Amino acid sequence: MTNDTSSIDELIRNKNPFAGHIVVRSSQIWGKSFPDVISINAHASNAVFDAVDKVSKGERETVGITIMAEKGAGKSHIISRIRHRLQTENSAFFIYMGKYDNLNQIKYEFLQTVASSLRAHGSQNVMQWQEIAAAFINEVRGWNYTPQQYIEGIYPKWLNKYSNKFIDKLTEIILQNKPEITNPYLVKAILWTLSSAHSTYANYWLAGLDLTQNQAEAMGLPNFEKDDKEAEGLKTVRQILDIISYYKVPVICFDELDNIEVNEYGLLSAHLVASLVKDLYNNQKRGVFLLAMYPRTWNEQIKTLPQAEAVIDRLVSEQLDRQPLKLNNLNADDTVAIVSQWLQVFYQENQVTPPHPVYPFNENKLREFGKSKPTVRSLLKWCAENFGNSPIEPNEVQEYFKNELTNVEASIDVLMEDDEAISNALRLAFSSLVGEKLEGIAIEAIEEIQANAVDKGYIDFKIVGNDRKVKIGVDVIQQSGGKYVGAALKRLIDYEKFDITRGCLVRSKKISAEASIPNKCLKQLLHHQGGEWVKLQSQDIKPLLAIWFVYSCESYELTEEQIVNFIKQEQIAINNPLVREILSEPSGQEPSDLTDDDLPISIPQSVDSSTDNIDLNLSIVD
Repeated sequence: MTNDTSSIDELIRNKNPFAGHIVVRSSQIWGKSFPDVISINAHASNAVFDAVDKVSKGERETVGITIMAEKGAGKSHIISRIRHRLQTENSAFFIYMGKYDNLNQIKYEFLQTVASSLRAHGSQNVMQWQEIAAAFINEVRGWNYTPQQYIEGIYPKWLNKYSNKFIDKLTEIILQNKPEITNPYLVKAILWTLSSAHSTYANYWLAGLDLTQNQAEAMGLPNFEKDDKEAEGLKTVRQILDIISYYKVPVICFDELDNIEVNEYGLLSAHLVASLVKDLYNNQKRGVFLLAMYPRTWNEQIKTLPQAEAVIDRLVSEQLDRQPLKLNNLNADDTVAIVSQWLQVFYQENQVTPPHPVYPFNENKLREFGKSKPTVRSLLKWCAENFGNSPIEPNEVQEYFKNELTNVEASIDVLMEDDEAISNALRLAFSSLVGEKLEGIAIEAIEEIQANAVDKGYIDFKIVGNDRKVKIGVDVIQQSGGKYVGAALKRLIDYEKFDITRGCLVRSKKISAEASIPNKCLKQLLHHQGGEWVKLQSQDIKPLLAIWFVYSCESYELTEEQIVNFIKQEQIAINNPLVREILSEPSGQEPSDLTDDDLPISIPQSVDSSTDNIDLNLSIVD
């Protein structure tokens, strides 16, 4: 490592470790974290660790903890600290919900959150679902194999020898051992996560989403008729949480509860989540519930709920004063400690040794700033603006965009299944183009589709142009189930009802040849109504998703004008191939090179030879 001051100053002029990292995003909860000073607000994180310990020992069944602090005070920093320590210690399964896209189906959305969280890697560097599956098998067979051994060696050999029958037999044995589990298909789906060829589809099914008929039959997982997704979602979530609690304590965290959107009954996300936690607290075998919110949310929303006393008793179950844990703002020592920690990581990554731990800042100035009791966010923002020998003015939108693009790159496989996020990203892109002429269309407005309750939510939005002679209805459909795809395409070809002149399907996957209704609608759309199927490709949607996440993050404190100007300056929308293809003259053809939405027909014959010593002649299949 070099300690040459000129080299360090050159580094400082070109890199700013604070810029773009003022707000904690969900990817930092799950993935690489940021520098953390664990002594700051340790009372809050320690309360969760103590609760996990008590539940593990049987001293408590369920514990509710609420953290309360103003914007930027470090709530999400604490949650990230909790997640990463639990991962290191292998003491709990962690579930995190930080966005609420559909408040009318909060329980169904929570099911998808649970499935997504358990898809994240735990302490054994495999999905948490896979840890549960391995624990299932080890328990009933008296074995001690790791998830990796099942994934890389045992499962491929069983699939070769027994085909899919061993999953049925294992499910039967597990249900005999745990008769309280009432849904055998949950067990079967969890077991399928250990198969590399089937894991993606098992995760999809566990999230409450439909598989294609071929997938469902191949894996023995039925697509249930779900007239009431809310009731089904809550029922399934309860069973999943009970299953995972056999092996570790579930820690269930609800963040970002302070938005002002309401559902059809006028209820906010804080109202809905508080009621959901009350239900789960009353019905789960064991677990720790953690909520984070502003004081205003607690006082104006939680405390005014019907039966508020019962709800509060569960949200702050360990607090004698029945009040949330409050986070403290920073003091002078905290300020120096945080800056030192961030800079230590920065200089180590760049292999240089600074003259002193807070270089290029002056420690006395940092302490003076700390006397004002800043929040974590205001300190990091001050550091971003003053990093270097003289104050700098970083392009805030640029820094946030780069940071979000990195997050999108890391989670693109999951995001490619998120219809809502893709639709929002496209809507923002087209909104920034109002007033522009592109692909022969003078874009005049981006409008919502007017629809009654039964039709709402299928067509995402419409692009209006050329004196309202062009009205393109855009529908992102990444789901696999033929029933939903058929229902969406039926709306997309009903031009008169939804006041559109062209339907545009945005999708990366094939539509099963066996799905008669979707294919009939697709033929009508492409061959008879001048519609289009635009292929969704990850490289095209990544920058649009990144700028959407910047736009949707209130904590960045950017104006819509700043973001739209950035989109225009960087030509993020106007030069995007996906945007241009949606606007271009339809080809009337199905795109080529779509991804296959069905399971592979054959099972790979090559397996890891390192598992040859594992005895597979176990008579688990008749």
